[in-house]
Amino acid sequence: MNGFDTVISGGRISTASDTFFADIGIKDGCIAALGMELGDAAEVIDAAGKWVLPGGIDGHVHLSQPSGEGIVMADDFETGTRSAAFGGNTTILPFCLQEKGRSLHEALKAYHAKAAGKCYIDVAFHLIISDVTETLLGQELPALVEDGYTSFKIFMTYEGLALSDLEMLKVMETARKSRALVMVHAENYDAIRFLTDRLEQLGNTAPKFHAASRPIAVEREATHRAIALAEIADVPVMIVHVSNREAMNEILRAQGKGLKVFGETCPQYLFLTADDLDGLNMEGAKYVCSPPPRDRASQLACWDGLERGVFSIFSSDHCPFRYDDPKGKLALRGRTSFRWVPNGIPGVAARLPLLFSEGVMKGRIDIHRFVAVTATNQAKMYGLAPRKGTIAIGSDADIAIWDPERKVMLTHDLLHDGADYTPYQGMEITGWPQLTMVRGQVVVRDGILEGPKDHGMHVVRDRSAFV
Repeated sequence: MNGFDTVISGGRISTASDTFFADIGIKDGCIAALGMELGDAAEVIDAAGKWVLPGGIDGHVHLSQPSGEGIVMADDFETGTRSAAFGGNTTILPFCLQEKGRSLHEALKAYHAKAAGKCYIDVAFHLIISDVTETLLGQELPALVEDGYTSFKIFMTYEGLALSDLEMLKVMETARKSRALVMVHAENYDAIRFLTDRLEQLGNTAPKFHAASRPIAVEREATHRAIALAEIADVPVMIVHVSNREAMNEILRAQGKGLKVFGETCPQYLFLTADDLDGLNMEGAKYVCSPPPRDRASQLACWDGLERGVFSIFSSDHCPFRYDDPKGKLALRGRTSFRWVPNGIPGVAARLPLLFSEGVMKGRIDIHRFVAVTATNQAKMYGLAPRKGTIAIGSDADIAIWDPERKVMLTHDLLHDGADYTPYQGMEITGWPQLTMVRGQVVVRDGILEGPKDHGMHVVRDRSAFV
């Protein structure tokens, strides 16, 4: 015996930069050796004919988040991390929401309690800033950044979350001083309210009108303004869940000027369109998310952004609600207008198979780009590298073994989340994660959950590599 706890043998290893054949020796949860014929171990996993990739990191996930009176999110930390593991993910970054009148410390204490002992995979929290006070700016945020909460999200829309330009600048200034990363949900709240009121006055209240209330111009304008504010504050910024070419071009122009502006897109903008919201009765509510899915041209634009590197991150924006549930998409108030339909869709388990199948297997992106946007760039962007996001000696043994030949029809029962549907039902997938390992512990193998629900831990993060 050579002292390894586990050896993964015979697989094709791919990282963001290289592909090679080697065995992986794992000891005490870390990668201890890469080489040929590493020998026996307490467990030897045969990966011959399979692709061995860094476990996915999903940097945009909502779990157990307050969602309005009478509305309950479908996933807590147990079901959300379980679903993520079935989809080949080994780390997720949920958002800790500061509610109005509460401190961030209070919010974090509550979220850690929600997660304690209920995580199959590792987690790290982003912060959501909703209440901009002098105490938050001068004391709380700087201290929390030092404690490893090195990114926070600000909103330009939603009642109770939208910040004014002045508030955004103040948060950005604190981020600059603390060397934290700012994430922005870029949609113009006043424009959305104006359009929503006009649609309702005309009697246009079905779920499909959610898309009409948030047209591309709403996102484009807010993206332009967020970038301008970030330039004024001299701070890097991540524009999240970009849905179309016009908003993408704002990012591209900023990058061309040498500004540290980064972009993220999500599966719903590659695989769904606004037509999906036009279902019979309330079926369209299943696809209500913000920004909304657009059209075929916008899908192609988002693929182009991934292929060209305008988007450095591909995340799920997993924000699940049950459909057939009065506390979910079929809430009584939501039946009166799209305005009140719970906003978000599930996707944490589907993200990687969708991109692997439609991106890698169809030649839109290569395997290195796949690993980069789903793991390595996420780790670097959010202060998890080099511990996470790659296969290298000394890194955590966070590994997903993929069967590139397996063909699957995507159905909700494969995803193991707390929702009761997937918006990607019936899609034909080529390539599927066969095994997911977190810090040397097999969590999912051949579609069977093996890992304990308390194996996942909270990961303290460094500053972003891009700040």
